[in-house]
Amino acid sequence: MGFGNIGWFQILVVLLIVLLVFGTKKIRTLGGDLGGAIRDFRKGMSEEEEAKAAEDGAPSGSESEGGEATAADAKVPAGEKKGDT
Repeated sequence: MGFGNIGWFQILVVLLIVLLVFGTKKIRTLGGDLGGAIRDFRKGMSEEEEAKAAEDGAPSGSESEGGEATAADAKVPAGEKKGDT
């Protein structure tokens, strides 16, 4: 007597009753609202992940004492130290 024995016919009957009660226009509106909510949720999650990645990838080793990278630091190629010739 559990819910595991629900067949396709029973699901079809329930969907038909829902269609008759709410109507196609209301169901279409609910579907659009649900799709918009899912889309906004995914967008918010991806923006949060991008912000987290930007925080983790912030350079910290080549900054001067003032917290800003100097022009001389920017011109040094990767793998070389400042002052090496």
